[in-house]
Amino acid sequence: MSLPRLPLAAALALLLTALPAAATDDPRMTVAERSGFIETGRYDEVIALCDTFARLHPEAVRCVQFGTSPEGRPMQALVASRSGALEPEAARAAGVPVVLVQGGIHAGEIDGKDAGFLALRELLDGAAAPDALDALVLVFVPVFSVDGHERFGAWNRPNQRGPREMGWRTTAQNLNLNRDYAKADAPEMQAMLALVEAWDPIAYVDLHATNGAQFEHDISIQVEPVHAGDDALREIGREFRDAVMVDLAAQGSLPLPFYPSFVEHDNPESGFEDGVSPPRFSTGYFPLRNRLAMLVETHSWKEYPVRVRITRNTVISVVEQIARHGGDWMRVAREADARASALGGTRAPLAWTATDASHTVDFRGYAYTRTPSEISGALMTRYDETTPQLWRVPLRDTLTPSVEVTLPRGGYLVPAAHAAWVGEKLRQHAIDFHRLDTAQPALAVEAFRATQATPAAGSVEGHQRLTLDGDWATETMDVAAGALFVPIAQPKARLVAALLEAQAPDALAAWGHFNTHFERKEYMEDYVAEQVAREMLAADPSLRTEFEARLRDDQAFAESSAARLEFFYRRHSAWDDRYNLYPVLRTDTVLTGAPAP
Repeated sequence: MSLPRLPLAAALALLLTALPAAATDDPRMTVAERSGFIETGRYDEVIALCDTFARLHPEAVRCVQFGTSPEGRPMQALVASRSGALEPEAARAAGVPVVLVQGGIHAGEIDGKDAGFLALRELLDGAAAPDALDALVLVFVPVFSVDGHERFGAWNRPNQRGPREMGWRTTAQNLNLNRDYAKADAPEMQAMLALVEAWDPIAYVDLHATNGAQFEHDISIQVEPVHAGDDALREIGREFRDAVMVDLAAQGSLPLPFYPSFVEHDNPESGFEDGVSPPRFSTGYFPLRNRLAMLVETHSWKEYPVRVRITRNTVISVVEQIARHGGDWMRVAREADARASALGGTRAPLAWTATDASHTVDFRGYAYTRTPSEISGALMTRYDETTPQLWRVPLRDTLTPSVEVTLPRGGYLVPAAHAAWVGEKLRQHAIDFHRLDTAQPALAVEAFRATQATPAAGSVEGHQRLTLDGDWATETMDVAAGALFVPIAQPKARLVAALLEAQAPDALAAWGHFNTHFERKEYMEDYVAEQVAREMLAADPSLRTEFEARLRDDQAFAESSAARLEFFYRRHSAWDDRYNLYPVLRTDTVLTGAPAP
């Protein structure tokens, strides 16, 4: 890639002096390491290395295939431990903590693959974190988006310095896996969720490289729960994040605890804003399961050898923290599971936003100018990487819930018409539910009726997203046999709400799965409505009074013949009472039924 570069020799020297060297004939060395971190290998290298590590370390490494990509490639994971727990059941029985480190969810950002193999070799050889593998299980997924990895070429990441060629951001189905944790459309994500459920890692570590501006900071470490989620887990999240950042700083890095994206695009003076990601992202998803998630973002403008070194340092630090504290953290997570099972009837945030409150931070940037471009005509920022500059800029990191609901005391009801596909989605997330084997007539429920349903103008990840305004209100409804009951009293209660609440940002409703329920399907012809209106006015003096007041006080209504006729249609028995009714109901009643098949 013909990008402006920092001195590569200096970057390589820094890498080589910081890491123990392997023998050049070591079959565990990567293409990247052999090339001096100029290249990265193709996916067949992952398959070969997975087998090689398992063959050379049979007592400590298993190579597993946990899925198959849409193009038929095996999705590989390496399970490493000297605790004797190389199977999920053994780890669970022995109480050995598990950490899952995943690279290549965006296969152009491939630092994690090469760094992870390097870290794994050093862990096995005792060159780094000696004895750590005695105290934990490391599940390492070198490449999550395996088909995207094989869409290989230069300039697949135009804002990134190295490697020479790399994979692509999305899957072969053009899905962005880092928007898919909650909706789980991609076969790759469904396979990952099954791997997560099998191993139940206390921490999920998601390795990336940023886009963005140029500055001295080389990595950001974001962890949740910190701002959201279970209170006790928030304390652990801060401890985990801060410990890794201390380790990185001691090794010469300049870590950040927030994603360094400007509030105003391309304007450093606008500063930064922290946040809580919705559950389409890993750091938004895993707190809903009462587990830790760490988003690692090396800075794309650093040379590839530097980014690999820093990612390797991060993986080693993570392993050391889990080896040291993972057992205690898992105990707190189990307690959080129990607390989540008791959330029914309480207020729960579904989304978060930063307040206007800010404070000034010192940020290690470069000197820059902002002038109109003779190419685009736009105001452009140009950085001088030879001149470090301390920026004093605002950071907004006080967060508050932007969407909050009172959870039902019983749970959610999914009508029989949607039971098959919703049930499959719930199974993908290992959420407990059962099928009602008898009808529930005149059941007291809460129903959400939209006052406004706004579909997105374009598709997102193949979906037409939907925004709903409205409220839950108590009603009495007949619920047919075959409906699903999803109890709120379960460890994944927050995830249940995130998927089934009408206004949650990554709910099934938000991703457009119920859009047909917000489309008008039946109409009353105007000539019929005219006659109906006259009959209704004649029969109901109070309706006449209401109609005349509306004509007098609402000019837009008075001037709209359609609105005037709909005034009567909506009050007539012909009106579709299911129009704008969200089909999922809430109930305070705990219902029994048959286990879901």
